[in-house]
Amino acid sequence: MKAVRTLVTTASQRRLAPSVLHRARISTISSVPTPQPQPPRKSGRALNSSLAVESTNRHNIEHTIFGSNPSTSPTPFPILEEHLTPLRRYQQLIDNGTLKGDEHQTRIIQKLQDLHDELISYNPPLIPDPAQSNSLLSRLFSLDTPAPTGPPESVPKGLYLYGDVGTGKTMLMDLFYHTLPPNVTRKRRVHFHAFMIDVHKRVHAAKIAMGHNGGDPIQPVARDLANNASVLCFDEFQVTDIADAMILRRLLECLLNYGVVCVMTSNRHPDDLYKNGIQRSSFVPAIELLKTRFDVTDLDSGTDYRRIPRALSNVYYHPLSPENKREVDKIFDSFTSQDPTDPAIHNRALNTWGRKIYVPESTSKVAKFNFMDLCGQPLSAADYLEVTKTFGTVFLLDVPKMGLDRKDLARRFITFIDACYESKTKLFVTSEVPITQVFSGDSDASSRPISDHMRSVMDDLGLSDHTIGNNAMFTGEEEVFAFARACSRLVQMGSREWAETAGQ
Repeated sequence: MKAVRTLVTTASQRRLAPSVLHRARISTISSVPTPQPQPPRKSGRALNSSLAVESTNRHNIEHTIFGSNPSTSPTPFPILEEHLTPLRRYQQLIDNGTLKGDEHQTRIIQKLQDLHDELISYNPPLIPDPAQSNSLLSRLFSLDTPAPTGPPESVPKGLYLYGDVGTGKTMLMDLFYHTLPPNVTRKRRVHFHAFMIDVHKRVHAAKIAMGHNGGDPIQPVARDLANNASVLCFDEFQVTDIADAMILRRLLECLLNYGVVCVMTSNRHPDDLYKNGIQRSSFVPAIELLKTRFDVTDLDSGTDYRRIPRALSNVYYHPLSPENKREVDKIFDSFTSQDPTDPAIHNRALNTWGRKIYVPESTSKVAKFNFMDLCGQPLSAADYLEVTKTFGTVFLLDVPKMGLDRKDLARRFITFIDACYESKTKLFVTSEVPITQVFSGDSDASSRPISDHMRSVMDDLGLSDHTIGNNAMFTGEEEVFAFARACSRLVQMGSREWAETAGQ
């Protein structure tokens, strides 16, 4: 399997070559600034990494990068220090057995290190904020400050890291974000899907503020975003929607002109973004911007690392039998009876996008849904993110096998799985068939066989016919990728490592 991140299962591990170590030490020593006192961090779980700016504590950092709980584990995962650099952290992970080092990995980490070093001496331009107000509408309405027409001369190039599912994109993003130099005080690490939800809200607010006179709503939105973060890290950058494509062309240009340094991960080379999309020609300037203002780097190491089997935790139950229902009910009762001051209640209301979602049974931290409660009604990614942001543990019951006649349910289920993964939610499921086989469609002779593209993606992920079923309903390129990613994430979320660290 193509992978940048490879877990080590034995005490032996490959060491970096002396020349690489020497280079790492030189770069590290030269880039370590004098430690500055840091303000105390607030405690608590970062419920959604799209909201994790400065509130992410060390405990959550260890979860994000390593999937380990430092408060209960011995010290193979030492607590991160503020002055650690990407190369030093990478070497630390090799030393404690979390990663295996190789030349390709080191080249990628060196790119992160180089950008880190540039950021030490980078002073982002002052962005005038004429409206000293906490009101988003007030800030967006302040249009009397002229926007810059080009990026500052001193701004470093951004990074665009792309590769298939499983190449360690998120791990690299987190490693870079959590080793940013202390002088970078305005930073944000955001899942791209959640970021675009936020941007659409801001653009809508800007249009309201401008009223009938009109104007460019993107520039004030970009100014507000640049005020919040001079370094912006996007995870899983993708463009599949015409509305996103039209906004991104202008938004990226404005952010770069305001001196924002962006680091992105994606499963696509810029040339392949929004391929065959409606009015793609209007998005081509954004692609050219990515290719000229970013260091575009392929994460494919050329080595076929297969997924190392992980010990599975008992969180998925099939078939839909009375015995499995009783077992999951017992687990739910165990979770919800731990705090007498927070008993389970029925029909708790969550407010999202101006409407209410009713949770059949929940405490403030644990929720239980029937599959049709979540996927049988027209809920969006924003709704699922709200659910997983609110509840660290979710029980999902009675997941059916889904054929072509239930493709809409399958799409929503995949979106829900993505939200669970992004929020690091602990998930318990009862399903008609093994959980990764719920997308396998109908089993009769008229069923569609697995396509060549699907087979290729499965091979990259180390997924077998037995894992996902003998056939699948998904055929389009984006559908296949989303399906394969969901299967990969379900496997990871069923591991003992995930079960022991998620939902904190």
